Amino acid sequence: MRAIKINKKDNVAVVIKEAKKGEELEGMDITLRSDVPQGHKVALSPLKKGDAVVRYGVVLGYLTEDVEKGDWINEKMLTLPPSPELSDLVFGGDGEYPALQPERTTWMGYDNGEGKYAGTRNILGITTTVQCCAGVLRAATERIRRELLPKYKNVDDVSALIHPYGCGVAIDAPDAFIPIRCVKNLAHHPNFGGEIMVVSLGCEKLSVDRILEPEEINDENVVVLQECDGYSGMIDSIMAMAEKKLEKLNQRKRTELPLSKLFVGTQCGGSDAFSGISANPSIGFAFDLLAKGGATTAFSEVTEVRDAVEMIAKRCQDKETVDKLIKEIGWYDNYLKKGGVDRSANTTPGNKKGGLSNIKEKSMGSIAKSGNSPIVDVLGPAEIPTKSGMNFIATPASDIVCGPTQLASGITLQVFSTGRGTPYSLKEIPIIKLCTRHEIREKWNDIFDIDTGDIITGEGTFEEVGLQVYNLILDCASGKKSRAEALGIYNDLIIDNPAPIT
Repeated sequence: MRAIKINKKDNVAVVIKEAKKGEELEGMDITLRSDVPQGHKVALSPLKKGDAVVRYGVVLGYLTEDVEKGDWINEKMLTLPPSPELSDLVFGGDGEYPALQPERTTWMGYDNGEGKYAGTRNILGITTTVQCCAGVLRAATERIRRELLPKYKNVDDVSALIHPYGCGVAIDAPDAFIPIRCVKNLAHHPNFGGEIMVVSLGCEKLSVDRILEPEEINDENVVVLQECDGYSGMIDSIMAMAEKKLEKLNQRKRTELPLSKLFVGTQCGGSDAFSGISANPSIGFAFDLLAKGGATTAFSEVTEVRDAVEMIAKRCQDKETVDKLIKEIGWYDNYLKKGGVDRSANTTPGNKKGGLSNIKEKSMGSIAKSGNSPIVDVLGPAEIPTKSGMNFIATPASDIVCGPTQLASGITLQVFSTGRGTPYSLKEIPIIKLCTRHEIREKWNDIFDIDTGDIITGEGTFEEVGLQVYNLILDCASGKKSRAEALGIYNDLIIDNPAPIT
């Protein structure tokens, strides 16, 4: 039986397959004293109650009982260590790029002009100001797709940006700027080619002037349902405006562009103990290559990096960036405290079944997606980056909220890893899906773009797989469909809303 030890300081190893009592671990002189599920930890030496359990070279927690060499260590046997103190964070100016020089340094995208990220897709995006418009816009969008899109061959799709916000909310509450910024930035997403189209009800709190600039508010860009004559008038108005937008979008062409025009994000969901060994380090390597070439990259998920926050700080390049990190992480600490929970509420039953004992262990795997390059900036949720290279965008860790929040920051492609499996995707951008192990690829062989399981079995390295990820990013950014995209899988837009609902 093969097991993986990450760091020379580790006193546990992870078994790569379900193991039985009496089996021996290759090269470790260890005989298992009990059955051990796939991805779970085995003690490499005798440990006493209160001793630290170390994986990734860091303390995951402290034992609540004695264990012998070869024993299974699971989440019920550990107490969570204290969270790193934000007051102790200092910038280190660390971070390094890979020595590898990729052959590809350009991609084919839709240029949006100087100082703007280019589009990876050419989509008509229609933004709602309020959920009240959802039913009408869904019906109109289906007609647009059926009756209008076939006439405009250069347009990839139409997307209704329907979200659960806009009214029945405290619109001027201190944290309301977050969902408002999300909606505003979604309406201006790079994949929509500057063609703004907003459907408003007419009486909502999230009025059009909160998401559009004064010069953008006109009959060319906004349909107000309460000003239309009945349902047919609503549909006719949306269809007429959509056709004018489609005519303009249809004139767009892909051109060869530098990496500086590309903005790629990453997140993980349904993580397991292998996420930090295979899929996430592969993403990190690919993102280091992208950042080295001048692209903008981003990782997020506050509660999933909270216990490794000092590692983020060390890669920040100045005190200002660390101060932003402290501010954003501190805000989230207070947000969880107000809800009566802490960061330990993040881990799911599936995470634990997959071998992740607690949020500390999950954090160490999650942060691997960010690679090793310098962190150039820290941003709030849905903020748009101004610096190329690796950015940290403070979002919730929830897949269905993190994705749309990164989308609102302007990412035009996302790389998503999973160990347990999830069909998550978004309609507005291509999502590249990676799995951590061969078993989940065999089960869902039509969903995943890359299986990183060769790293687990020892048949490949994260650098080799990371280069595959890098090349697939450029392929998909240039027009190749990811598997989830080809299947038409996509989630609802659940934007980040910590503000009160009245």
